[in-house]
Amino acid sequence: MPHKGEMVEGPEAARRFDALVRQVLSVPHEEIVRREAEYKRQSAMNPHRRGPKKKIKPAASARAEAEL
Repeated sequence: MPHKGEMVEGPEAARRFDALVRQVLSVPHEEIVRREAEYKRQSAMNPHRRGPKKKIKPAASARAEAEL
């Protein structure tokens, strides 16, 4: 797959890398955790997603009735 970006080497590449790292690390950890949780909720709602599906636990009242 061809890469559409330009190949940069030398001091310009180091400057760009440093700017990117500073931009990524400026996001607070709580914000990253919040975004990941939101993404997981969205992906869990997709009925066509690949991989193992989450087990759906019945409500506590339904389990109590089933035990009787």
